[in-house]
This record gives sequence, C-alpha cells and structure tokens, in this order.
Amino acid sequence: MTPWFGLVVLLGSWSLGDWGAEACTCSPSHPQDAFCNSDIVIRAKVVGKKLVKDGPFGTLVYTIKQMKMYRGFTKMPHVQYIYTEASESLCGLKLEVNKYQYLLTGRVYDGKMYTGLCNFVERWDQLTLSQRKGLNYRYHLGCNCKIKSCYYLPCFVTSKNECLWTDMLSNFGFPGYQSKHYACIRQKGGYCSWYRGWAPPDKSIINATDP
Repeated sequence: MTPWFGLVVLLGSWSLGDWGAEACTCSPSHPQDAFCNSDIVIRAKVVGKKLVKDGPFGTLVYTIKQMKMYRGFTKMPHVQYIYTEASESLCGLKLEVNKYQYLLTGRVYDGKMYTGLCNFVERWDQLTLSQRKGLNYRYHLGCNCKIKSCYYLPCFVTSKNECLWTDMLSNFGFPGYQSKHYACIRQKGGYCSWYRGWAPPDKSIINATDP
C-alpha cells in the first residue's frame, strides 16, 4: 500500500468497488476544521505536474510555488511538491498549471505533502474576505473549539466549547454562509461562539442575528 493510498482511507469515505468504479465521497467540513486538522495550509501556484507510477492508478505530483504558509511551519517550512492520487475516484485532485493561486491543505507523510478532494482546496480568488482573515489568525484561535454539524432539526450544542454549524439546513446547500463568513472562537468565560469580525471577540456581542 502506498502512503497516499492509505491516507485516502483516513481523509474521506469511498469505495474501490471494481478498482475505481465508485466515486469519491467526503463528509463536509467547515474551513476552520479543515485548517485545524491539517498538517499543512499554504497559498501556492501550480507551476508543473507529472504522473508517476505509484499506487493503483498512479500518483500526480504537482510542482508548486509557495506564496505563504499559514500552518505547518514545524512540519515542513517550505513545500515544493504536493502529491495526490491520479484517479478522482480515489479522491485525486485536479489543479490547473500556471493559471490560479490556490489555498491548499493537506497532511505530511514521510516528508511529503499529500492532498485530495476531501481536503479543503480552493482557488484563492474564490475565498471570501472572512475566510482569508480566518487563515491569517481567526481559525487558529478556534482550534480548541468544536464545530458540530447539524443536518436536520432539532440540533443542540452539548458543551460550552461547541458551535452549531447549520449550513447543511440551508436551501443554498454547502458551502454556506457560516462556512464563508464565520469562525468559531473561544470567548470570555471559556465559551465558543460564532464570530464574524465587526468587533473584538466577546460572547456578549454575539446576538440573535448571528447563526
């Protein structure tokens, strides 16, 4: 078993079926959770790619130009290559070369960064201002909080360190308003609550208009 082949099992739920007949499926994750649960979070531009014969369908190796690192300084301070399955049925990721800057999250295995469809990967120009601020400092402040997914009502938080994530209830689906504009941050008194950023974080300012 190759490193990435084993890693896919951890990153998302999928079935090989007849060696790739089933499509990759992933559980939705708030960007803050994706940030906090990743070894590496970077902004980068893809400048090259090649297919290597590693794994059942091969592995794509992207050469990147790292613009900024948000998480992972102690694990890999500079990333030059990222690895992903060549097959999308195994959650392989397809990126454009010499076209866009991307926000990339992933895991480190044996000194290499691996990513895939179940990781949070987005074109940089598609991120909201709140998401960019989250990457710079807000998400880090909330890594001790827990974002609890709500798929159908009623939903309740069960501890003071939880924020209720209700984007999946919206007609607009995923990703939704909380994913795009809010971070779950620990406030005074040890409570975690959604924070957008109009004023300094304080649970006393989170009112009924917030999710």
